Amino acid sequence: MDPSSLLYTGAGLATLAAALLPRLLARVPISMPMLFLGAGALTFSVLDTLPNPDPDEHASVLLHLTEICVIISLMGAGLALNRVVSLRGWATTWRLLAITMPLSMLAVGLLGWGALGLGVASSVLLAAALAPTDPVLASEVQVAEPAENPDEDEDEARFALTSEAGLNDGLAFPFTYAAIAISIAGAAPSQWLGEWLALDVLWRLACGLAIGVGVGWLLGKLFFSAPSEKFRLAEHAEGFVALAATFLAYGVTELAEGYGFVAVFVCACTIRAGERHHGYHQVLHRYVEQAERMLTVLIVFLLGGAAVSGLLAGLRWQEIAVAAVVLLVIRPLAGWIGLLRGKTGARERTVIAFFGVRGVGSLFYVTYALHKGNFADHDTIWRIAGLVIIGSVVVHGLSASPVMWFLDRKRRQKGGAAAARTPV
Repeated sequence: MDPSSLLYTGAGLATLAAALLPRLLARVPISMPMLFLGAGALTFSVLDTLPNPDPDEHASVLLHLTEICVIISLMGAGLALNRVVSLRGWATTWRLLAITMPLSMLAVGLLGWGALGLGVASSVLLAAALAPTDPVLASEVQVAEPAENPDEDEDEARFALTSEAGLNDGLAFPFTYAAIAISIAGAAPSQWLGEWLALDVLWRLACGLAIGVGVGWLLGKLFFSAPSEKFRLAEHAEGFVALAATFLAYGVTELAEGYGFVAVFVCACTIRAGERHHGYHQVLHRYVEQAERMLTVLIVFLLGGAAVSGLLAGLRWQEIAVAAVVLLVIRPLAGWIGLLRGKTGARERTVIAFFGVRGVGSLFYVTYALHKGNFADHDTIWRIAGLVIIGSVVVHGLSASPVMWFLDRKRRQKGGAAAARTPV
């Protein structure tokens, strides 16, 4: 059998399924990534004519595939948010980034070093790669699309998880660079700390923020208020322009050696702020959502295939325990601590803390660092990262819909009770 014909057939079926499944699974506690993860595992177990989806053998392809998927999802996340960026309005997000993310990284790093015996560089890489919550696999717990009336604010749980995922994908990069520097220069801070602070923290972050705002502002002017209607793209409803914004913000920032992930999300938020009441935001968001869904299908399918083709070979019970602790203990506990005394209630705090979905961003960081650095614990890092992502797809995929239904119902009940108490 010609494997290329089989691949084309599978691609057609997968694309059709990607269009149908979100609607078919709308009221079922099963996520689309779960099904494609299982489909990938089954397909690569049965068909021995398919090429081995080994992440090391195809590192370059995996790096760029995950890179494109993440930046497209970041554009979608930024466009979906209705809330104006501010210290008070985004207080939950700032807590997750400033408290929860560092606590999670510290705990994961210590766990890798103490429980698995990883070296310093590998422990830092594991902490960095598993730090970002994922905007790709977490659609059930994130803001769905730009609201027709942005004055109707998002619920706090969905807003927090969307905005956190939009920013911490880029904020994990400095620590990935730290892991690479340690793997090459050694653990002594004098050999890498100064350059890391100046270049990888200050310059790259500032560059990402500045270029993201600049590109977003210029595109917003072009979309909504260009002098000529021919250039006013919002009047023509061209959805694929979202990809132009994504690639432009990312490419210019990377040329300036900044963090493109940060720039893309900031660019999307800036475009959204340019004209909050225009329906063009929904057109742009739908386009990037469709592109993201197709890429997600492919990546998760290949991850399922890699899991049964050697990615998890040599798995130890200690590694299984560490992956479970990362998902079920470290993130929920760090999330709860970060949100204490914040604006969230107990139910919302629990939901936000638990749904720290890990996914495509983690695959990108592991691939990038292992390609750039010199890590002794190469196979262990891949096993842990793969296991955590697979565990997240399954655990969060099973629980997301029921939990969000429950949260929405409680919110409606609370809103109805408040309305009943309001005097007419």
